Amino acid sequence: MKRIILMVLRNLLFAPYWYWQLWYYGKHSQDLPDEKKFALLRKIVRNANKGGNVTIDACGMENVPKEGSFMYFPNHQGMYDVLAMIDCSPRFFSVVVKKELINMFFLKHVFRVMGAYAIDREDVRQSMKVIQNVTKDVKDGHNYLIFAEGTRSRKGNKIGEFKGGSFKSAVKAGCPIVPVAIIDSYKAFDTDSVKPVTVQVHYLEPLYYDEYKMMKTTEIAEVVSERIRKTIEKFEKNN
Repeated sequence: MKRIILMVLRNLLFAPYWYWQLWYYGKHSQDLPDEKKFALLRKIVRNANKGGNVTIDACGMENVPKEGSFMYFPNHQGMYDVLAMIDCSPRFFSVVVKKELINMFFLKHVFRVMGAYAIDREDVRQSMKVIQNVTKDVKDGHNYLIFAEGTRSRKGNKIGEFKGGSFKSAVKAGCPIVPVAIIDSYKAFDTDSVKPVTVQVHYLEPLYYDEYKMMKTTEIAEVVSERIRKTIEKFEKNN
């Protein structure tokens, strides 16, 4: 919370205008091109990062498909994860978030601009509807991000169990799956510190449909989580 306040205070002159822009873009999201929406989100996030002493160190952007739709599957450390991805993703994407986050201050406007879906994991029928909607959107050329752990790990850089059901939309759409290893993101919003922090975002080699079409979703989850886990462990060993 302290870092969020710092981000706002250091951008106080522009914050009201950016907030209005987020509201307007969110209200008219379906009528605006992705490039324009992404440009606004990136401008706001990068200025917030500068004000909040957050640096993004991204690598592997060449692994993100340049054409066609795909889905990101990163590990989940906290509320800052999506903002870190907005800062450095080479292509626009939407996101599936748990229903508790969809109406959070500031983030709710970001999610509206992105065209995010809120999922209630306790409601099977609603969850299936979200999977169907995401599948259709991906087939129509839109990119998505899903946190396969379902909730943040709350264990720093240690990842939780990746749920096989999270990969159903990717399988049904037959799109590339891009694993993403996020490191130290929890230090941005999930601690009381405002000390400078560097968040690493590693875009890993994608899994293409031909590679996983014969696999169960639980097997896909294991492959993706293992790639992310090895990347994080490599980082920790080198530091």
